[in-house]
Amino acid sequence: MKVLRTTILTVSLLAFLGTPALAQTKIATVDLRKVFEGYWKTKQVQAALNDRKAQLDNDDQTMREDLRKGSDEYQKLLEQANDQAISSDQRDKLKQSAADKLKQLQESKASIDQFERQAQITLTEQSQRMRDNIVSEIKAAVAAQAKAGGYAIVIDAAAETANATTAVVYSNGENDLTDAVLKRLNAGAPISIPATPIAASPSSVLGSNSPAINLR
Repeated sequence: MKVLRTTILTVSLLAFLGTPALAQTKIATVDLRKVFEGYWKTKQVQAALNDRKAQLDNDDQTMREDLRKGSDEYQKLLEQANDQAISSDQRDKLKQSAADKLKQLQESKASIDQFERQAQITLTEQSQRMRDNIVSEIKAAVAAQAKAGGYAIVIDAAAETANATTAVVYSNGENDLTDAVLKRLNAGAPISIPATPIAASPSSVLGSNSPAINLR
């Protein structure tokens, strides 16, 4: 996908280079990563994701604590079932209770595993939806800023080629729209913006790879 995007960008630039209209073509740059991270809605969305993840972590930890307690009860039942000081009938009853408890623990463990898988899917899907919405708003703001300035092309200064080198090799910064786009996007920001870093969430029982909002 990155290779295709780079190829399209290269072909587009070559097409413009091959036309006499190049002198009249205004080209600008924008650092989409900086815009993405500086947009107040990105921080708001990340805060919402962190809250949701914290709720899921709390539920998961509660279930695992119940599982641990159940495991302790199971071990006690096994010890009692092997106690030769009690009657054979009592030991048999305790063995049956232990077997029932083990089955319950196995079912609980399966439920926890399913919960954790679904929680990870939920977080990933929610992150992707929110990311797509934010990117759409950013693209609209860039387009509006470009039209206002009479720019025909806007290139992402943060983009990378297939070789992991910057797509924009040089720019004097005169036609950079980053600050203007951010100003446009953040014009309607609430007075208090969540100071949430756009980074990976802390590790937890759901794993250290829980999704954060990323541009790519």
